[in-house]
Amino acid sequence: MQKRRVPLRRCTGCNLMKTKKELVRVVKSPQGEVSLDLTGRKPGRGAYVCHSVECLKTARKARRLERAFKCPIPDEVFEQMEKELAGDE
Repeated sequence: MQKRRVPLRRCTGCNLMKTKKELVRVVKSPQGEVSLDLTGRKPGRGAYVCHSVECLKTARKARRLERAFKCPIPDEVFEQMEKELAGDE
């Protein structure tokens, strides 16, 4: 029996490699809208963040998500994502 390979992704906040199931996907849709993808199925460019608000704040401060998506992200979008993560925990 072969072992299945578990996909790993890097958190943009803390820079730790974790399994996909441990992280939340942040997606930039083809229309340019940035949002959280709790299902992991939305189309578009993705970046990953831990389930903690602290990691999202770290990624915001260092502008890592803006660098990953190559576009500016408004403050309202970050605030909405923080609310969603806080309600998810």
